[in-house]
Amino acid sequence: MHRTETRHISVEAHRDKVRALLAPLRTDDWVERLPLLEALGRGLAVDIAAPLDLPPFANSQMDGFAIRSGDVPDGGTELRVVAPVPAGAAPAELPVGTAAPIMTGAMMPAGADAVVPIEQAVPDSFPAPGEPATVRLPATAAGTFVRDIGSDIHSGEPALGSGTFLGPGQLGLLAAMGFTDVPVRPSLRVLLVTTGDEVVEPGSPLGPGKIFDSNGTLLEASMRQAGLEVTRTGISTDRPEELALLLRRHAPDVDLIVTTGGVSKGAYEVVRQAMAGHDVEFTAVAMQPGGPQGIGSFDGVPVLGFPGNPVSCLVSFEMFLRPVLTELFGAPAPRPAVRARLAEALTSPPGKHQVRRGTLAPDGTVRLEGGAGSHLVHALARSNALVHVPEGTAALAAGDEVEVWIL
Repeated sequence: MHRTETRHISVEAHRDKVRALLAPLRTDDWVERLPLLEALGRGLAVDIAAPLDLPPFANSQMDGFAIRSGDVPDGGTELRVVAPVPAGAAPAELPVGTAAPIMTGAMMPAGADAVVPIEQAVPDSFPAPGEPATVRLPATAAGTFVRDIGSDIHSGEPALGSGTFLGPGQLGLLAAMGFTDVPVRPSLRVLLVTTGDEVVEPGSPLGPGKIFDSNGTLLEASMRQAGLEVTRTGISTDRPEELALLLRRHAPDVDLIVTTGGVSKGAYEVVRQAMAGHDVEFTAVAMQPGGPQGIGSFDGVPVLGFPGNPVSCLVSFEMFLRPVLTELFGAPAPRPAVRARLAEALTSPPGKHQVRRGTLAPDGTVRLEGGAGSHLVHALARSNALVHVPEGTAALAAGDEVEVWIL
């Protein structure tokens, strides 16, 4: 039988429940190996140590002349120019009293310990290959414009930790270390169910008392952007036996069920009714919007019940499911959190964590978009950030600092 919790719990407490619900999915054998580019946006499943030094050899940071620093006294000197060192070549040892033209990234010759940029040479150009030449160079300290072996990372050092989000930089590092594939956490398979007799699919006739379903598109887009594999079933009616049958049919093929609507305390809350006999708790979170929440399991599959208003279900996803996915599975990337100054005053209900929509400007101010209502989809569409007003803060003035999550 489902349970109802009457007192309000904190945002952090409910997020802890979501974490505990999904944590059993992260097992040692729940791993797949993918080619690097297919792993973009996934979470790394194991710790990876560097299998080699990066760079694997000392190389030049500039186009210039490789020298033995001890050959050039204060005030500079002329050196005989020897064969150039192109990138990708294995050069011979640099003779004493000579300078070798060297390209950026080329391997430093044995004996050479510094590079003089071509702009500091006289003449400031490379001689034609094969022609006898000398060049005047200034005194240069050992190590100047030389990238030492292992100066990026040494063989055996930790390169990436388990749970790292794999973006272009991380995949580039793996490629630089010679990897062609990588073990990652699989994408969660999510069943997304919108409920309500009043809701119709976009494109259908809009009869009296009906609204178009925005939750399905809003949440599926958010989930797909977060790397989830989403199955949608269409809109479920307010008949609990039909919803229960639908969930039972799809449950064996998914890792998580997410519903929208039907979790409040009204007389016709279909999700509550369909969960009868299952280990599902319906609770009130001290948050605006998105207070009513459902959490538990249906036929052994984790289930989250989000409220039915569009902004409420989006805020629920951002506050509870998305950050837990990041923490447990390494993906999606966490929302960047910054401090910003309010462009206007606001009020917040006592005892609740309020999440407002806003537009973060380049000057570090954030302008609120729309009011606190959970139906304001147009205001959400104008927003690029979520503005957090912590529980216990009743009012803030223009210019006060708030935490902002960038969308």
